[in-house]
Order: sequence, then C-alpha cells, then structure tokens
Amino acid sequence: MPSSSLKPAADALHAARTKRQPIPRISETYGIRTIEDAYAVAEANTRRAVEEGRRLSGRKIGLTSHAVQQQLGVEQPDYGVLFVDMEFVSGDLIPADRLIQPKAEGEVAFVMGRDLERDSVGWGRFLSAIDHVLPAIEIVDSAIEDWRITLVDTVADNASSGLYVLGAQPRSLNESDLAECGMDFQLNGRTVSVGSGAACLRHPLRAAYWLAQTMSRLGQPLRAGDVVLSGALGPMVGIGRGDALSVCIGGLGRVDCRID
Repeated sequence: MPSSSLKPAADALHAARTKRQPIPRISETYGIRTIEDAYAVAEANTRRAVEEGRRLSGRKIGLTSHAVQQQLGVEQPDYGVLFVDMEFVSGDLIPADRLIQPKAEGEVAFVMGRDLERDSVGWGRFLSAIDHVLPAIEIVDSAIEDWRITLVDTVADNASSGLYVLGAQPRSLNESDLAECGMDFQLNGRTVSVGSGAACLRHPLRAAYWLAQTMSRLGQPLRAGDVVLSGALGPMVGIGRGDALSVCIGGLGRVDCRID
C-alpha cells in the first residue's frame, strides 16, 4: 500500500485520540488490510508523538489469549508502545477525560534492568536483563467505535493502548510462580474478573520473551528501565468515571486506582 494511503489513517487515529471521539474502522475507511500496513500506521503516530515531546517508557503486548487469537485469526500476539505520560502508580487518581471508551485488565509488568541486543536475544540473557516484576492494571482504550475492532484496527491504534498503573512494591523474578499465580480483579469492591498467569501465552515470561525477540529483530531492542506489560490474565472489564479498581496477583501483591 502506498504511503499516501497510510498517512490519512494515521491522521484519523491521531485526531480521534486528541478529540476523544471514536471513529469507524480504519480497515474499512482507509483500506488498511495487512498487519504490516497496520504497524506502519502505528509507527507514524509514534514518530509524531516523539516529535511532539512525548517520551517512550516501554512496550505492551496484546492478544496473548489463545481464544482471542483464534477469534481474530492470528497465531501470535501484537504489540504497542508505552509513553511516560501514560504511567500511573498504585493509589493514583486516573483522569477520565483522557479516555474514550476504556476497559481494564490485570497484568504482570516487567521492568528491564539492562539493555538487550539488536538482531537476537537468548532466553538466559533475557531473564538476566529483567530487574523486577510488578502487578499492573492496563487501561485499554480504543479509538474505533464501539470496540468493533479487527486485528489491523487494533494494531494501527497502538494495540488499543490507553493508560497503565503499576504496583508500588517491586518483586524479584524468583518470588512467585508467574504461571500459577492467581489474579482477582475487583471493581468497586466486587470481583468481576479472575484469571491466572497461564492465561497469558501459558506464562507471562513467554509473552515478554516473544516481545524481546520481536523488538530485537526489528532493531528496536528493549532498554534498561523499559516497562513491559505482558498481557491480560483474565477478561477485560468495562470501567468509567468514579470506579475504584483493585487487582491482586498472587505472589506480587495489589495495585489500586480510581477513575476520577
């Protein structure tokens, strides 16, 4: 697809995010058909954001559920970028006016302690580069009307990224069995989503390793200090202004926030 066809799609998504007004599927409006073109649209908006002064803080992984992959007809996850201004810490108030049609997920977050190499990265080097682990809430948000997304729509829209909240107490990798850890998501004091580490590509570290390998092959390796949101441990939950969110992950602790 010529670049002249990608720019209008990127501009439309940028405007939708800026104005907080969802738009129809760009896959239909602008004829975005392939995953490669979708990532090109997302990259255009990433470059725009950096040029506007926003700073990258890491990456997020999406589509880590086998059931969701089957639904969208894919065999691997997708990824998006995180920015510093998207980050909050447990106990913070989350501004509702920064969101369009938010949902939330409980996740395991990794923070890198060392840079990884370009081209390739091995399992041992990857594990040794992780500094600590945190419970996290990812607030996903779509610029596509009514969340009627296809694979290319969510990829082009930065993997439906919104904001994210990190736990306050870091843990080391050996403090918890991340595949077996249970997740309990409470909304306004009531459990609305449960899951486990095994729901995320069978193990959150497997998801994070997929990302590390992918970014290294693309010449954009993970760097020290990068946050990696490894994917949902249970079903997404719709949220809105005034809601109190609390996620407890076994062995990692709790992360809380309120939508203000």
